[in-house]
Amino acid sequence: MEAIRKRLGVMDTTAFSLCLDNKLPIVVFNLYNKGNIRRVLSGERVGTLITSR
Repeated sequence: MEAIRKRLGVMDTTAFSLCLDNKLPIVVFNLYNKGNIRRVLSGERVGTLITSR
């Protein structure tokens, strides 16, 4: 909720709310760093993990 309240713009607010409401974790990472998508999908710790409490 802090990201929405502060309007950080990490992703669409509606999508963010839906993920939180359905307890889906979100990984925020730099899409432009080569290999990051593969690393995230492989389960490596990249970026910030956001979960509902």
